[in-house]
Amino acid sequence: MTPANFDTLKAGDSIEGPAFAVSRESIRLFCDASLDYNPLHLDDDYMKGDFGKTNFGGIIMHGMNNFGLITRMLTDWATPAGAVHRRLETRWLKPVKPGDTIRPAGTIKATQTTARSRWVVVDVAVQNQRGETVAAGEAMLEFPDAKAG
Repeated sequence: MTPANFDTLKAGDSIEGPAFAVSRESIRLFCDASLDYNPLHLDDDYMKGDFGKTNFGGIIMHGMNNFGLITRMLTDWATPAGAVHRRLETRWLKPVKPGDTIRPAGTIKATQTTARSRWVVVDVAVQNQRGETVAAGEAMLEFPDAKAG
């Protein structure tokens, strides 16, 4: 991944994060780290049931794991330039299950310079190995003002 350089960024530029192989172990580790032991993530028997009109057909990964992968991608890309990740909003679109491999990506939506700072808005998404989008949203990063340095 090429580190960010605000002066050369333009709408349509892309960012890619690392692939993440989801396993029962990675889901359990996230349970331990987050202290979220919801049976959605741990109990196969519980997940045999229906949830309204939805049947997941087995345990699913925490949606917040998508959020973490997006954050890692953005900070790996922008932190070397001194940028700060200021906002991230996402929607979970599809469940992620053990055996899936997911990867975050972003597309620069806009850049803006204000009197006090420089901003980049990024459309973000996480896709699985089938090319299905499992999470999508928008992030905002603040880059240091070149005049302040």
